[in-house]
Amino acid sequence: MIPGLETDIVDKKAYDRNIEHLQGVGLVLPRISDLADPPANLATKMAEISDADPDTPDPRNLFRVHWHNGADRRCLTQVPEHIVLPQDLTGVTAKIVVALGNRFPMINTHKVLAAYGCLIPRLLSGAFDATRHRAVWPSTGNYCRGGVAIATLLGCRSIAVLPEGMSQERFDWLNRWLANPDDIYRTPGTESNVKEIYDACHDLSRNPENLILNQFGEYGNYIIHRSVTGAAMQRIFDHVNSNGNLTARAFVAATGSAGTLAAGDHLKQALGTHTGAIEALECPTMLYNGYGEHNIQGIGDKHIPLIHNVMGTDFVIGVSDGACDRLNLVFNTTPGRRYLATYRGLTQAQIAALGDLGLSSIANILGAIKYAKYMDLGANDVVLTVATDGADMYHTEMSIAENKHYGNGFHEVQAAEAFGQNILGAGIDHVQELGRFDRERIFNLGYYTWVEQQGTSLEEFDRRRDQSYWDGLSGLVPVWDGMIDRFNAAV
Repeated sequence: MIPGLETDIVDKKAYDRNIEHLQGVGLVLPRISDLADPPANLATKMAEISDADPDTPDPRNLFRVHWHNGADRRCLTQVPEHIVLPQDLTGVTAKIVVALGNRFPMINTHKVLAAYGCLIPRLLSGAFDATRHRAVWPSTGNYCRGGVAIATLLGCRSIAVLPEGMSQERFDWLNRWLANPDDIYRTPGTESNVKEIYDACHDLSRNPENLILNQFGEYGNYIIHRSVTGAAMQRIFDHVNSNGNLTARAFVAATGSAGTLAAGDHLKQALGTHTGAIEALECPTMLYNGYGEHNIQGIGDKHIPLIHNVMGTDFVIGVSDGACDRLNLVFNTTPGRRYLATYRGLTQAQIAALGDLGLSSIANILGAIKYAKYMDLGANDVVLTVATDGADMYHTEMSIAENKHYGNGFHEVQAAEAFGQNILGAGIDHVQELGRFDRERIFNLGYYTWVEQQGTSLEEFDRRRDQSYWDGLSGLVPVWDGMIDRFNAAV
């Protein structure tokens, strides 16, 4: 049995202790199918918990770990909150549609969904003992916050592992949620120093009380995004396509742990879309077997995640972190917003919505623009993507970016230059449409991380070439839902 894919109880004593523990917490678990379709399955529950503060460790917030929260993160929406970006902003006629991850509870990002998907099979099988284990969450920022949030709701201990160079806002949140500063494990480097995170986890795993929940290799991350995020993106497209004249052409997203990209596998089956993986040009691992440092926080590189369905990926798109830094200033400063209103004709509502876009969200939008230009898409074409988090996670990064790129200050002229260079000037360079041999090259890069360094068996590694392997993972959702039902009944 591959860890994280448990389908039955593997440790009955730990399982019984988990039940007793959650009885004390007073908590029940939502089924994955409920999170995939909250309007059908959670309407009554959402009304019952409307008084629960979405920013506190209230166990009822587990039932808000889905895409259908309103802007207040309390009410239920029939369609996930999203933005249809205007052509005056994107410079392309194709419709670029962005699902908003900052509607999720506690951490204002959809990474809390990934954490739930990784922990649940371990908890339900007894592989994770809530009374003994500490959940270790290796991350470049948001996933470890999601893990800490989920574990806190369950009354479990956590260790957050992340690079020391991540935004101060991430550490501020962790300091509020983790009582012991030693539970924040800072690793050397910044966004693309994932190997250092793995090394730290290897050291932590020597303590049998620590259970590593590595989002880059936990199939629960893939499964829950394919089931929940994929369904949410399809629902958004159906809403935007109310007149039936539009065609969904692609789902694009930054690689990160590759969990979110699993939504593309759902959309490919349901809507026939392409899947585009975005990476930083400063660390072009998939594009050029390259390496380097970058600051698109949330999309760690220099390796190929185990849960990335490479053979099902159609495009790789490179985006510069400098472009994201500059556009963050355009979208979220007074001079930038004045330029957008005066010269691009954006309404105040459209400008305000840009606050829902963090650095990796801007990268996703740039990737969508580049894909639309490469494919020469028109007004009836739709490119779907996600905003992992909002600008509020990067206020400190804005001053750093201004000093780095604009030593004499950021004004309307600089905003116009940044917009012209990075959006209107976005081209089809560093866009690769993947053929079989391109996919094989990228797939094989993962061998060095997972087989040689992390001890994955060659058989497990190679079976991931076959699309039936990934399609078969979806069959675990009803199995895990049944385990949740039995667990809740016992609690």
